[in-house]
Amino acid sequence: MPRISDWPSSRRPRERLLTEGVAALSDAELLAVCLRTGVAGKNAVVLAQDLLDQFNGLHGLTRASQRAACAALGLGPAKWALLQAASELVRRSLKAEISRGDVLNSPAAVRDYLMLWLRDKPSESFIALFLDNQNRLLAADELFRGTLSQTAVYPREIVRRGIELNAGAVIFAHNHPSGLAEPSHADRLLTDALKSALSHLEIRVLDHLIVAGNQTMSFAEHGLI
Repeated sequence: MPRISDWPSSRRPRERLLTEGVAALSDAELLAVCLRTGVAGKNAVVLAQDLLDQFNGLHGLTRASQRAACAALGLGPAKWALLQAASELVRRSLKAEISRGDVLNSPAAVRDYLMLWLRDKPSESFIALFLDNQNRLLAADELFRGTLSQTAVYPREIVRRGIELNAGAVIFAHNHPSGLAEPSHADRLLTDALKSALSHLEIRVLDHLIVAGNQTMSFAEHGLI
């Protein structure tokens, strides 16, 4: 099998990235740029496609455990670490984007940030984005883990954190590991309880997002806030 270095420059992934931009590359080509090298009998692009097939795409590959990933042909600890670093850079970049100004001006970035944070957690986690009166991000906290219910998420703890930060508003989010992005009865009761508790402090509840895999559901968009 020919090496990528033997290909015409117009076909090489790294050169195409530089001349045409990242959007021009396929998932396998982008992954090949990160892998840099292939293995015996497989160049980096072929190896990348094999890995994508084995792990059911980029999402499965980047979320695979170190043990599972490093058991795959051509993907050792160094390359696994590089993929983890790339994923974390994306999350931190999104957090930086929503930290620059009014969070409500970047709804897509907020959704993407929360999705990257929550979608792969094996159990339910409850997140709060605390904002100031200009809707600028003050803190992004994972407050509770485990099964979400009114007994597991304590409004008084959220009230205490809101007072500590002198917050003016908050956006809540939690994940559904079941994969169904629909609010349960408990989700609705909890949201109402939090909204009531925070209203006494004039802390606005702007939204409550449910993350299920690559899907999100907004309470605000469905008129539930």
